Amino acid sequence: MVGLTGGIGAGKSAAAGRLAADGAVVIDSDLLARQVVEPGTDGLAQVVAAFGEQVLGPDGSLDRPALGRVVFGDAEARRRLEKIVHPLVRAATARRVGQAAADAVVVNDVPLLVEGGMAPSYHLVVVVDADRDVRVQRLARERGMTPADARARIDAQVDDAIRRAAADVVLDNGGPRPALDAAVDALWRDRLVPFETNLRAGRPATAPAVATAVPYDPRWPADFGRLAARIRHRVGADRRIDHIGSTSVPGMPAKDVIDMQLTVDSLDQADAYAGRLLAAGFPAAPGRWRDKPEPPATGTWDKRLHANADPGRLANLHVRVAGSPGWRTALLLRDFLRSEPDERDAYHAVKLRHAGLPRADYADAEEPWFDAMYERARRWAADTGWTP
Repeated sequence: MVGLTGGIGAGKSAAAGRLAADGAVVIDSDLLARQVVEPGTDGLAQVVAAFGEQVLGPDGSLDRPALGRVVFGDAEARRRLEKIVHPLVRAATARRVGQAAADAVVVNDVPLLVEGGMAPSYHLVVVVDADRDVRVQRLARERGMTPADARARIDAQVDDAIRRAAADVVLDNGGPRPALDAAVDALWRDRLVPFETNLRAGRPATAPAVATAVPYDPRWPADFGRLAARIRHRVGADRRIDHIGSTSVPGMPAKDVIDMQLTVDSLDQADAYAGRLLAAGFPAAPGRWRDKPEPPATGTWDKRLHANADPGRLANLHVRVAGSPGWRTALLLRDFLRSEPDERDAYHAVKLRHAGLPRADYADAEEPWFDAMYERARRWAADTGWTP
């Protein structure tokens, strides 16, 4: 399930058309919003009951300009209209999704995806973007708007930076159409099709065989935020999800894999969440990672591991019981490295020494240094009064 959006004039419809040509099932929310209030529908009857026959044209169809005049500038009227139309559009969308093939990549073309807070409900959000001046020129050329009207329409929408922040993928449509088509084709081939295949098979995306650290990427916290929102959408907004591991430490070079920790009350609850996590795009990944018990071991070190099925954003989700040794250790080491730059730099040096090793050997090579760092972190926690 892919959410596709973009500001007016950015070229979202062009991207949707190309995705359809590549094989996606595209659901146009604007089209559905018109269809659910066509003559003879229950939707139109509800709109007339709410706003009167003044919103009907001579032929009995919805007079959209008349309805616009009623709800424009009236927040309460607009909410009444949304309470009628939005559930009908969601139901129509669900019917079309139900009719799609089992291996379909379903693209929901939703203009107000970000404004409506819908981003976490999709496996991936794609935003089509273009510079403001380019969009103004397009709107003037293709829709006959004056430059002033075009700018006003752009300004009336959510800020472009907010829309980009919600995106897993930003398609730059500031150039010629063939460039957009090529970008969409690459997205389809390299990310969407493999992502769908992994989800259907219930398997995570394949991680590189060799552990390779890259410089700290300031986009990692935002990547974590989008993934965490997607998981909370499935397991509950009150669930604690932490960014852990090296990518959670500002300035720390790391493997380009986001590590997250979902806090649960018990391992039974962790197991009960497996289906929901798969629906969020995170199938189970047993045996892919292990916790090293602290000697002497106290409490359970058991956990459940899930990993992202999206090959374009590798991520591990460690599901641990609140208060367990592994849960506490993950938070302690993160906060210790965040607070102690010298320790962070020392860990970086260890990573450099072991770069290029196979993943299993990499973990083994780090263990002696990790054990010593853990003891220093424990002393730091006692000295500072740290709690998780």
